Amino acid sequence: MTVIRSVVLVGLFSAKDRDYQDRLDALEAQVTALGGQVLDRFVQRRGVSDGGVRLMSAPLSRRFLIGPGKLDEIATTCSSRNVDAVVFINGLSGYQRRWLSTRLGRPVLTQADLDPSAHHLTTPTQSQRRADRGQRPTRRR
Repeated sequence: MTVIRSVVLVGLFSAKDRDYQDRLDALEAQVTALGGQVLDRFVQRRGVSDGGVRLMSAPLSRRFLIGPGKLDEIATTCSSRNVDAVVFINGLSGYQRRWLSTRLGRPVLTQADLDPSAHHLTTPTQSQRRADRGQRPTRRR
C-alpha cells in the first residue's frame, strides 16, 4: 500500500455538463479530506465543437479516455511537479486504468477509489484492480 500525498485531478465532461467545476471541487474536497494535496486540475470537454456533439458521451480514446494532447499535458505536469497519482472523476475500465498508469508513470485512481472511511489516500488494492478487470479474487491453497 502506497500513501499518496500529491495528485492531479482529471475529468472528461460533456459540453452539456454545466456543473463540471462543482464536481471537480467536490472531488478535490474528498482528496483533501484524505490528506492529499491537489496540484492541478485538467478538464477535457466533449461536444464543444460541431463535430463532437454527436459523440458527447463516448470517450475520446478507448485506451486513455481523453485525447492525446490533454494526455501529454497531464504527463508533463506529473513529471515536472512530482505528482504521486492521478485521480479521474470518470469511471475507468481496468484496460484504461492500466494504459493510463503506464503512460503517466504513476497510479491512476478514480473517484470510486476514494474510500471515505479511509484515514489517508492510498493506491487501490490488488482485489480492487482485479474487480476492474472483471476477474475473481484468487484463492490460496
